[in-house]
Amino acid sequence: MQKIIIIGSPGSGKSTFARKLSSETGIPVYYLDMIWHKPDGTNISREAFDAKLHEIIRKDAWIIDGNYQRTLEVRLKECDTVFLLDFPLDVCLSGAKSRIGKKREDLPWIESEFDEEFRQWIIDFPRKQLPQIYELLKKYQEEKDIVIFRTRKETDDYLKSISGITERTV
Repeated sequence: MQKIIIIGSPGSGKSTFARKLSSETGIPVYYLDMIWHKPDGTNISREAFDAKLHEIIRKDAWIIDGNYQRTLEVRLKECDTVFLLDFPLDVCLSGAKSRIGKKREDLPWIESEFDEEFRQWIIDFPRKQLPQIYELLKKYQEEKDIVIFRTRKETDDYLKSISGITERTV
């Protein structure tokens, strides 16, 4: 496990899981939101985003946090491990709402409100994005280690399980 992608609905806890996984493994984490978004709320160009993404995937080890469906297959081709956080909608909405007003290392600004368009995107995620994600995962299931979490407890239990391995091997 050296090249990892973490995907799932906004609010599912991808960034939190990525940080904890990075802490356990020593593998650097890259947040796609930090690449795409500028601090003023605008975005870099698709070409600049793609160039930065390609810089990352050429490295020996990485954890990439974020969906960005347009580039998902590029990351899938290059990774060895996929973590999908497929949590219930209410968990994702609550997760996204709970981070309002908090400084985060995975976003270049502090969200001051639960933007209605973003909230709708989360609501639509299970119907619009998730089927496409599962289709791509099916395509790569033979050659990638794919782990699907359905609850936060499963992510916590997984991190605890590798923590023991990390401690024993050091």
